[in-house]
Amino acid sequence: MSEGVDFKDLSRRMEGAVSAFQHDLASLRTGRASANLLDPINVEAYGASMPINQVATVSVPEPRMISVSVWDKSMVQAVDKAIRESNLGFNPIVDGATLRIPLPELNEERRRELVKIAHQYAENARIAVRHVRRDGMEHLKKAEKDGEISQDDLHVQSDRVQKLTDDTIAAIDKLLVDKEAEILQV
Repeated sequence: MSEGVDFKDLSRRMEGAVSAFQHDLASLRTGRASANLLDPINVEAYGASMPINQVATVSVPEPRMISVSVWDKSMVQAVDKAIRESNLGFNPIVDGATLRIPLPELNEERRRELVKIAHQYAENARIAVRHVRRDGMEHLKKAEKDGEISQDDLHVQSDRVQKLTDDTIAAIDKLLVDKEAEILQV
């Protein structure tokens, strides 16, 4: 007799959605400089599109400044262009092989936009968790249909899958509330 569904696998996949959501939230600007703010930027380098951290070192020397030290001087203009075209609202100052990016104070309108983006990220994470739940439920129904588990086992395990889903979505919601408060803090 099979046990129905692999809860370790479901849990791992749901945690993956939460972890991806945390990574997305880290790239949202809150007024304090963070090296993660540049994570979504890709640079056209050597005939390929590469993440910025593969062509430069990103550091935070001051609370409102990001420093990007480009390793290859011939790539400085490409990195500058990628940062300017990223729609993150950054205007780098080129200083040799280093780009300095001052972070201006966030205005209320921009804070509201960032909150909306955070909500979109949260909804995407919830959808990913629901897809994992759906896969688990389908697996359980197939196992019950094939006679591998009883109807009672189906009901018990379905409840476990739902509880795992509810707990994961609650974790996503808590992360969202925390990030929203951080963004709106003046």
